[in-house]
Amino acid sequence: MQSIVKYFIKYAISGNVILALVLIFGFFGLQSLRRTFFPEVPSRIISIQAVYPGSSPEEIEESVVLKIEDNLKGTSGIDRVTSISNENLATVTVEIKQNADIDLVLQDVKNAVDRITSFPTGLESLDVYKKEALSRAMSFAIHGEVDLHTLKAAARDVERDLLAIDGISKVALSGFPDEEIVISIKEDQLATFGLTMQQVTTAVAGNNIEITGGTVIGQNEELKIRSSNKSYYAKDLETLVVKANADGSVVRLSDVASVEDRWAEVPNMSFYNGRSSVTIDVSNTNDEDLLFIAGALKDYIEVFNSEHDVMQANITKDASTTVTQRIDLLVNNG
Repeated sequence: MQSIVKYFIKYAISGNVILALVLIFGFFGLQSLRRTFFPEVPSRIISIQAVYPGSSPEEIEESVVLKIEDNLKGTSGIDRVTSISNENLATVTVEIKQNADIDLVLQDVKNAVDRITSFPTGLESLDVYKKEALSRAMSFAIHGEVDLHTLKAAARDVERDLLAIDGISKVALSGFPDEEIVISIKEDQLATFGLTMQQVTTAVAGNNIEITGGTVIGQNEELKIRSSNKSYYAKDLETLVVKANADGSVVRLSDVASVEDRWAEVPNMSFYNGRSSVTIDVSNTNDEDLLFIAGALKDYIEVFNSEHDVMQANITKDASTTVTQRIDLLVNNG
């Protein structure tokens, strides 16, 4: 220790050089730090989502959820399994133990689910994924003197623009009900064309599908056959053929029913200053910088407002304000 002290007494400039290097590397190190609202916490949640159209909560629990829970028993690394069953949808949440490797447990959970061969044929999809730890960075509302369809379309465009920015990966839209296609059958028209309600239902279900038809293997290539005939708007369903007659004439869905797009009868709407609005929530993961996201969003909102007259975007929640205040407090104390 004495030799070190003597060295710096003899060569005083060395201490200044070391101090300057500490300050320089400290400054560049500070610039590379990720800034977030909460401390980084590794995810300990695995989510399993099952979509079973037309099923009741009891039916999807008995035919899907209970089978998944039974197959997960004995899987190492699992602390607790909980589930929620709703109409058409069920979610199974798997919490892993504190010291377990979530990637290994995720693979074991996927293998356990894949071993189940007795799922109902109507099961549409089964997704198994690791739930990321997210923090809300900013929320803003799009509003104006336009209808909700226009607001939703604008919000979808904003969502695509934000996801194209490097450093932003989690964008969610809310404030509007789900859209539905309502088919109202005209009973007098059914009798005129000699049709039944079941025939119309079968025609709609059989033609509005998206399935894979197998593979054709040739000498030089392999082709996958896929039928993509799913309609998402009422105008696309109106021309659907319900019945083909022997003389070549056809009966279309619009001949026996009125088809229209509607909002679902669910009170899921948001308002800004008394007007309908769509809320856009942007979150950051453990690998993303909250202050960078906030800065990019503020720049985007400024450009959006300058380009639109009937619609405007206003910030409703901003977590970066608190983070900036904490950083300023840390700097002042330092």
